[in-house]
Amino acid sequence: ATSLVGRMSLREKVSQMRNDAPAIPRLGVPAYEWWNESLHGVARAGLATVFPQAIGLAATWDAALLERVGEAIAIEGRIKHRPEGGRYRGLTFWSPNINIFRDPRWGRGQETYGEDPLLSGKLAAAYVRGLQGSDPERLRAVATPKHFAVHSGPEALRHSFNVDIDDPVVRATYLAAFELAGRGGGAASVMCAYNAVNDEPACASKDLLTTRLRGEWGFKGYVVSDCGAIGDIFTGHRKAASLAEAAAMAVKAGTDLACGTEVDALVEAFEDGLITEAEIDRAVIRLFAARFRLGLFDADPAAAPEHPDTFAIALEAARKSIVLLSN
Repeated sequence: ATSLVGRMSLREKVSQMRNDAPAIPRLGVPAYEWWNESLHGVARAGLATVFPQAIGLAATWDAALLERVGEAIAIEGRIKHRPEGGRYRGLTFWSPNINIFRDPRWGRGQETYGEDPLLSGKLAAAYVRGLQGSDPERLRAVATPKHFAVHSGPEALRHSFNVDIDDPVVRATYLAAFELAGRGGGAASVMCAYNAVNDEPACASKDLLTTRLRGEWGFKGYVVSDCGAIGDIFTGHRKAASLAEAAAMAVKAGTDLACGTEVDALVEAFEDGLITEAEIDRAVIRLFAARFRLGLFDADPAAAPEHPDTFAIALEAARKSIVLLSN
């Protein structure tokens, strides 16, 4: 990855930091669309097994089952993967959603594992292990726990909302599941959130991305922004004077990939002295390291795996998700 990125121009490097990364024909780099989803099955890519929604999977209280679900989803994703790319055909899944769901006004609770940090973290770690596999050199697929962090607030205000929260609460409640998914599950990616935490926009938060995620937890993967979140640093949170400054702030803090086109402004940011090429290189190398681990540059790509009996797993999950309460 380092060798390949070293042969790119600045503009070519920046182009690879968008979710719809274009091809670089002179270097043999194919186009790649990073955006795919798999909260409870491969999404938006034609016929696929539908497992219970995430909140239903959580109601099974069965981490081993979540690992099997993750493995089944990854295999279906591999079967549906197309080397020529296209949205929802890639191997980088923006799942699971492990935000803590305690306020129904958020409106996205069905995507989560509920209100308990420990349960959410244990299930997330199992799902991540199933999706990514156990090979330290090769990834079956990439899991992306989201939205880091404290995202489960008022949906209508998410692009400008600031969470003012004490450190013990943020650690025990809102970061615990992410730490378990990263350390216990070995997640290769994390998605940063729209909102700000203690006046730092999440995708430009040195506290979240540099100090905690990469420093304390030893995270080695890449960070992707939620869609448009880098622009929010400028337009929603008003913490940057321009889009170029917002993009530079995000990358310097540890965001490597944008869902959106805001990173195009990094060329201007570099010319204005807001960011160094070495800081851009660091992000792009992380992205290509993931693509190599996925086998996307293999001269002889492996054949698609045999389709598992996903119907049986989905039926078992549906049955286990039913919870009867005694009065």
